Amino acid sequence: MSEQIKTHRDLIVYQKSFAAGKRIFELSKAFPREEIYSLTDQVRRSSRSVSANIAEAWRKRRYEKHFCSTMNVAEAEAAETQVWIEYASAHGYLDAETTKQAIEFYDEILRMIVAMIHGSSKWCVDFKEKGVKEKGEGKVKESGVKESGENYDIDNDYPVLDQHLLLAPTSPTPTSFTPNSPTLTSERSDA
Repeated sequence: MSEQIKTHRDLIVYQKSFAAGKRIFELSKAFPREEIYSLTDQVRRSSRSVSANIAEAWRKRRYEKHFCSTMNVAEAEAAETQVWIEYASAHGYLDAETTKQAIEFYDEILRMIVAMIHGSSKWCVDFKEKGVKEKGEGKVKESGVKESGENYDIDNDYPVLDQHLLLAPTSPTPTSFTPNSPTLTSERSDA
């Protein structure tokens, strides 16, 4: 089912990464006080950075290389979050089941990010160079700024995509990383 994606908030991967960042914050509240400036701060920053970089990449989608570069940063932040989760588990701050669920949930986010990078042309907007008019076989650039009467609403700025198809994993993926956490359940209905 294709849908128009108007903002980064419409992206499934953004919704999942935002929910995961919120859950990481809640889990990290139980970390010991002596970890506040190392593990706690690091895992909170990296988990929040995933969704922030996805939002930034979405606004850079007019330039495919910038989009991919920023999505690569989001990918790295998600992997970094997994490392901090593993450290928390190794020190006994998280139980084995919560750790497993968190790692699997971030694996799903990572798969989605990588799918968006590899299929970047489907996610990016292809604008014609603004201010260029066709004239014969060559192009003639217009010069100057023409502010009056300018239409700032660009209809084709919002791609229509089937996110579920483009982000479909090749293997089953988790829908949350805590059984009792409604904030991390999947937003899609598999019906």
